[in-house]
Order: sequence, then C-alpha cells, then structure tokens
Amino acid sequence: MRILLLDPFHGAAGDMIVGSLLDLGADRMQVLDAMTSVVGDPGLRKVTRKGIGALLVDSRAPVKPRTLEEVVARVNGAEAPQDTKDMAVRIFQRMATAERRIHGVTGHFHEAGADDAVAEVVGACVALASLHVDGIDVLPVAVGSGSVQTLHGRLPVPVPAVGEIFRDAPLTMVMGGGEGELCTPTGAAILAEFSTLAPQVKGAGRVVGTGYGAGSRDDPDAPNVLRAILMETDPLPGSHDQVDILETNVDDISGEVIAYSIERLMEAGALDVSVIPLLMKKGRPGFLVRVICPSSCTEDLADLMACELGSLGIRWSPSIHRFIFHRSVEKVAVTIKGEERIIDIKCSWRNGELTSLKPEYEQCRAWALALDLPLRQVTRVISEVAWCTLSPKGKER
Repeated sequence: MRILLLDPFHGAAGDMIVGSLLDLGADRMQVLDAMTSVVGDPGLRKVTRKGIGALLVDSRAPVKPRTLEEVVARVNGAEAPQDTKDMAVRIFQRMATAERRIHGVTGHFHEAGADDAVAEVVGACVALASLHVDGIDVLPVAVGSGSVQTLHGRLPVPVPAVGEIFRDAPLTMVMGGGEGELCTPTGAAILAEFSTLAPQVKGAGRVVGTGYGAGSRDDPDAPNVLRAILMETDPLPGSHDQVDILETNVDDISGEVIAYSIERLMEAGALDVSVIPLLMKKGRPGFLVRVICPSSCTEDLADLMACELGSLGIRWSPSIHRFIFHRSVEKVAVTIKGEERIIDIKCSWRNGELTSLKPEYEQCRAWALALDLPLRQVTRVISEVAWCTLSPKGKER
C-alpha cells in the first residue's frame, strides 16, 4: 500500500498543502492547469524556512468573498477530473456547515471563500489524485495561539470555523505550536476530507518520498512548513473501503417510530442501522441510533434522521476505514423428514476459508411451518449440512 502522511506540526493552510504534495512529486502540470482554470496562473518558488527547503505556492488570486453556490460553480468549471471536483465541493461544504453553526446562515464565505482558497482546494485535490495513494493519515494539527484579525473582527485562535471543522473530523488538534493562526479553515477542511486512516491502521513502512510546503510567513522560531511523507507498507488483510458513520441520541420517541425510521434509512441507502439502549441525563431511558453509510448518501441520511427522529444534531464521523471480507450466497440441498429443499446460504470467506454462514431466514421459517417443527431445529439442521457441504469448497477459492 502507498500511504500518505501529512504532518501539520506547524499548522496547515491551502497553499502549504498544495506545496507539500507538489514537492513530494504530484503531477505539476495537472495541478497548475487546474488552478489556472479557476483563477489564473499561480506562482511557484523554492524558499527556505529555518533551514528547510520548501515549495511556496502563490495563487495570485484576488480576495473576493463569494457564496457557496458561486464557489461550487467555479469548482465545477475547473479543468480537472470530476472526482477531484466532487472532493473539492465536499471540502467547501464542510466550511459551509461550520459557518451555518456559528452564524446561523452561510451567506458569503470570507477568507475561506476567496478565489485563492478555491484555487488551493482544487489544486490540493488534483495533486492528491495524481499521487495514487491507498490511504492518508493526518498527524496532530498545531493550530496556534492568541488571536487573529478577520472580517468578523478579532477572534481567538483557533477561529470558530476551525473548531467546528475539527468537531466533525477524524483529526487531533494541538493548541499552540506558535503564535497566531497556524491552521486556517481552508487547511482544516482539506485535512478533514483527506484523512482516511487511523494511525494504528497504517503499520510500519518504508519512506519513499518527502515534500515540504511553505507558509507565506517566515516564522522566527520554527520552520513554517507542512511536511508530506509517502510510505509503502504491507497490504491490509482482506478488501477495504471507507464508510461514514452517523449517530444521534433520542429519548422522546416510541419504538414504533424507531422501527419505521430504520426501514426508511435502509431504503434510502444505509448499509446498516443499529439502535442501542442508553441511560441518559436525569436517569431517562433513551437510544443511540447509529447509521453506517457510503459517503454519497451521508447528507440525505442525516436529513432523514433529523426529520424522522426529531434530532437537533447528528454526529458525523467521515471516511472510517473498514475491512470487507468476501461474501457470497450459496445454494445447498437439505433433506428433513424425507423432504428435500434447496436453501440459500449467506457465506463469509477469508483467504479461501469459510468463516461464517447463515441460512436465509424466510426460507427456514416457511419450511419450519410446513414441517410443523421448531424454527431453531430446522435452522440447526440446515446449518450443519451447509458447513459439511461448503467447507471443502473453500479450498477451491
């Protein structure tokens, strides 16, 4: 596996992320063409930050606040693959969500919606795609200290938008690391979208490349750079992908509504829905509703949860890595009381070995009623026959 480590030990901004990926070996022509199609020809130059050579990216873009709709239109007009533009849109949607939580409405982006941010987000997404990595691990992010002047006035560091982005992200925030704002909303949103692996997942590996992206300031006390490291590791066992997890707590809803909501969520694209009993504040009984879903369904499912369950907030854990083992439905002939039926068996396989199986419930139920036998007895006989029949087949896989 090719694993990308992003090390924002002195913070993160859009230009620093683009610079680090280009310095690491991302396709420079693709990135520059994409950024140019958004705002014009960017500038690149090598600089030194406390003895470390780094690439400084200047989008050369004007500062002009835009609405989310205007930003999305500019992103979709970029000369870039559609999947990278989709990723860029999700990054700006993260920032829009943060703005809504803080101000109630999104309105115009300010610093985060200027044309330089659009160019940097698009450039970062194209750069990442050109590296063809299998996973991204973001190390703890230094956010700075003190306060910073913004169009909303002087705000504490991290600014509220950065705090809200971290709230929904699989990132670790470190207060301090330097004076002033080290992590911008754009930088935080890019890192949040890029992060796909927990540190314990990547394991040991061999470093095959490093890159450094420079910030615009030359900090007198520390190198103002973001480091990118490319590693090669052993493949993870089994197949794997990423899913999102949505959660909410409810304590004022009936069992019938919860059952109905589970059906609606599964029909709307959820991969799984679970409901866990809780003891909530003031001793009230409640439930944790957890939804596992592909990222393409996340927003629609969150809206559905809010609508059906009356939740005022939905916790969102994006891009959670999961292992997927081979699954199949096998047909097995079973005889009970002299009657033979073909039963569907749901099977799970790992490295060619059968690890679990489950007879199709509705078929077991119908046969138990027809034979006037307990369901558990029918299911047990079918399972025993299935294990004996299917286990040798694993050797052939």
